[in-house]
Amino acid sequence: MRPTEKEEEFIARQEFARLKKIEDEKHKHLAKEEKKKLKELHHMRCPKCGMELIEIDYKKIQIDKCSSCDGVWLDAGELEAVAKLEKSGMDKLFSVFKK
Repeated sequence: MRPTEKEEEFIARQEFARLKKIEDEKHKHLAKEEKKKLKELHHMRCPKCGMELIEIDYKKIQIDKCSSCDGVWLDAGELEAVAKLEKSGMDKLFSVFKK
């Protein structure tokens, strides 16, 4: 028997909360200097390949695009902002990233 869409959503939220709690505990134990060093190493770097990210401002949404692998990355809240764009606005956004 397959879970319903609401059940799947609930399970996904529960799993995210569990994993977030584990990560929060790890972060509590990191020393302040170590956190600063990690931020300096990874700031504006592609999570996939490690190369520099180029920030593109589109309709007041800051979108990060990798200079190497062409991955597109969004910060907190930006996915929701993209989802609120009308279809024509979203089509124009995607055209910005076409090669």
